[in-house]
Amino acid sequence: MRAHNFGAGPCTLPLDVLEEVRSEFVDFAGTGMSLIELSHRSAEYEAVHEEALALAREVAQVPDDFDVLFIQGGATLQFAMVAMNLLHPEEEAGYVVSGSWGARALEDASPHGRVYSAWDGKESQYTTMPAAGEIELKSNSRYLHVTSNETIGGIRMVEFPDLGVPLVGDMSSDFLSRPIDWRLFDLVYGGVQKNLAPAGMAVVYVRKAALENARTDLGSFLRYNWHAETKSLGHTPPMFPIYLMGKVLRMMQARGGVGALAEESAAKAAVIYNVIDVSDGFYRSPVEPSVRSHMNVVFRLLDEALEEQFVKEATAADMIGLKGHRSVGGCRASLYAALAFESVEVLAAFMVDFAGRNRSS
Repeated sequence: MRAHNFGAGPCTLPLDVLEEVRSEFVDFAGTGMSLIELSHRSAEYEAVHEEALALAREVAQVPDDFDVLFIQGGATLQFAMVAMNLLHPEEEAGYVVSGSWGARALEDASPHGRVYSAWDGKESQYTTMPAAGEIELKSNSRYLHVTSNETIGGIRMVEFPDLGVPLVGDMSSDFLSRPIDWRLFDLVYGGVQKNLAPAGMAVVYVRKAALENARTDLGSFLRYNWHAETKSLGHTPPMFPIYLMGKVLRMMQARGGVGALAEESAAKAAVIYNVIDVSDGFYRSPVEPSVRSHMNVVFRLLDEALEEQFVKEATAADMIGLKGHRSVGGCRASLYAALAFESVEVLAAFMVDFAGRNRSS
């Protein structure tokens, strides 16, 4: 029996994909070898790589004036690489600090360029997102960095700000769960371990015009230009995540692409938020309702003892990963693309039952 996996990452993956991978694992495409044993220069792997690049573009509806890159290291490496590549010494970049990951992006960029906080949600304890008019940009800003969804805080940027400065977006935890207005962005990146594939890699979409003016005084692996020129094959790439991601992207395409995935994500989140909102305070969401995440539903119970009991009972019933992040406590249900709607309904029913049994505690 498969567990109901609500973990915040690595993500749950589609059972059909995992079974297909299992069937190919020891003999991929009649080679007599596993894919992870093949040369990345082999025709068999190059076909996998090219398909994954094409699907990553097609499913996300990426315009032709962007390159698609596969880079080891996840989103954390991108916090530094963005500033390394895009910021010249005379330029600055603003950062929206909307939670833990927005703060980390600013911190990791700071050794590599002149960066500053253009908005910080600390006063609200990171329970809301800024209106466009609240973001304070400096005149020489090269870009504005935003985190589209804060996995720990459970908040999402519903509308991306159009302030006349190119955006850079960390979309790790809501990759392909929403359409992107590409005209606003020079670069979008995200670790694949939330919605797409095993951990260890980031997908980076970067505007070709931005590459033309990118810095070149870096080692090859740290230059976006190099990854674009080599189609992410200038070194041995993370072959297994790319292979598995291609299968997940194919599944997403068959399900109707990013538009259908956005509707499904909103519907799954609404089921859990409805339980929270009608619980008469037994459950509560600390997040401003208008910016509640569709990916990571964070909530608290009446006290920490009940939260511990909730997680313990849920785990015993094969609902895994519901404990909140250690930095904020509480509970969190991550509803990534491969999580079945049935799992969401099982959690909702459990929450209703748990509240009924423990309301007087």
